[in-house]
Amino acid sequence: MQYLVVALLGALAAILSNAGIAVFNDGFRAIVPEYLEGRMDKKALAATSFAISFGLVIGFGIPVSIAASIILIHSILLGTDIIGSFCPSGKKGLAISGVVGALYGVGIVYGLQFVVDLFAMLPVNFLDALKQVGTPITVAFAVFPALVVSYQFGIKKGFLTGIVALIVRQITAIYGTFTINGASVKLDQEGMALLAGMIIMIAFAMQEKPDPNAPQIDLAAIFEERVKKIKKNLPLLALMGGLISAATSLTLVAGDPISLNLLAEGKTTEAAMTAFARGIGFIPLVATTAISTGVYAPAGMTFVFVVGFLIGNPILAFVAGAAVMALEIYFLDGLAKLMDKFPGVRKCGDNIRTAMSKVLEVALLIGGMMAAQAMAPGLGLFVVVGLYVLNKTSKKPIVDMAVGPVGAIGVGVLINILYLVGLYVVPK
Repeated sequence: MQYLVVALLGALAAILSNAGIAVFNDGFRAIVPEYLEGRMDKKALAATSFAISFGLVIGFGIPVSIAASIILIHSILLGTDIIGSFCPSGKKGLAISGVVGALYGVGIVYGLQFVVDLFAMLPVNFLDALKQVGTPITVAFAVFPALVVSYQFGIKKGFLTGIVALIVRQITAIYGTFTINGASVKLDQEGMALLAGMIIMIAFAMQEKPDPNAPQIDLAAIFEERVKKIKKNLPLLALMGGLISAATSLTLVAGDPISLNLLAEGKTTEAAMTAFARGIGFIPLVATTAISTGVYAPAGMTFVFVVGFLIGNPILAFVAGAAVMALEIYFLDGLAKLMDKFPGVRKCGDNIRTAMSKVLEVALLIGGMMAAQAMAPGLGLFVVVGLYVLNKTSKKPIVDMAVGPVGAIGVGVLINILYLVGLYVVPK
């Protein structure tokens, strides 16, 4: 039964990624609409997904899983993000994603150590450094509401929004940890900054009066439309939530290293409390990115892990997990409808898309430079900066957003080749 559950989990997660319905990586979730709305091609999407997720699979997910003999969910769901982005679009791509995702899920159970050892055999193992590509994304994404406000309401209000978000972030970073019934709850500072920025953005938008002389155009309600996309896929997302709860109930997976280690020690109640505390901290990040992008997370707000810890029967855990995921999505729908009652909020649509693209472009370029510099100081920056400026002169340039990730991967490959021909020495 364990292998069946993990195969189904891997298959469905890869299908959801391929269809642009749900992805696990918070940074990648912000990027998927760029592809879905035609501003990024499939190759760039795949390269970006690989760059920001694969290092985390190898350097974080799998080693943590090996240590406890329980799979950290990152090992599966970051991998299925990549699988879904690499497989072609359409029905054929969905089928391929499902098959490869199922094989990957089972393979993770069988071959955790093998994958780590394989990359350790490279002359220069660059995967730890590659993880840095995604480091700025979640931080930078919290800035986008300030940019939306600046576009729509002026630079002064934009700066005000950014300053408030910054203060909220720092207050959360310093005072955002507290205890509930003995369990430590830590709010995510980036999620809280993003939430604060979006609240201010919506507050300004709600104050904007409709122009009585403007032509009456039936504008699509941006937030409601994006949540409607998530709601339309509720059965698949509920099924995903149920599978994660069932896998957790079978002690196959856990959502974070702390609850994973508690589960390994047989402390399921403590693991559930830890997972619940973590879920509370992640509500702002998951909810706000879902509403603004129309792309959900396969584990939702992570409360499906709590269900799995508390219910020992995998079938009952499956049913309860599916119900929890459905409730989360209905919560999003209500929040989005509230946002869309005001014309100023609806007008934010184009500005939201533009701001997200700008912020992600900068974040991924910086992330690519950070990763390249960590791999090969000096040389890495030379390659990524060179690629960025030369790409600007190309007749068929790759999208700016993909330059950082592609450059970082290129540096990793290049230093291994240079090492083999004696033109690169690994820094000590």
